[in-house]
Amino acid sequence: MLTVQPYLGFSGQSREALNFYQSCLGGTVELMTVADSPVAAHFPPDAQEHVLHGTLTSGPLVLNASDMREDTTRTHSVSLALQCADAAQARTVFDALSQGGTVTQPLGPSFWGGQFGEFTDRYGLHWLLNVPAEVR
Repeated sequence: MLTVQPYLGFSGQSREALNFYQSCLGGTVELMTVADSPVAAHFPPDAQEHVLHGTLTSGPLVLNASDMREDTTRTHSVSLALQCADAAQARTVFDALSQGGTVTQPLGPSFWGGQFGEFTDRYGLHWLLNVPAEVR
């Protein structure tokens, strides 16, 4: 089975972002700083506390993140599509993740019979939340 695990690049905000996502989605966060890694000697002192690799794991959901993005010119568009178990879960997650962000489609009934909402979070990531019609 193939799965996709988003790998999010931040400029010094990985720890903050993963802790925020954990407060919204639950799970556990694991972080490896540059200083804690075998490659620490290859980086300057001001990079030592940056997150080399971080992971939020909440059930089957896995988000990876790093402060070590080299290419800041990429313009690819990525959305994180989150399938919710039911309307109550969708409301809780939508309200938490969209705090400090910009809601572009309030969570509500969709034309396909489920519920849908869309927003960009405070870190600039685009989220799509869906509750399938059969579990509303």
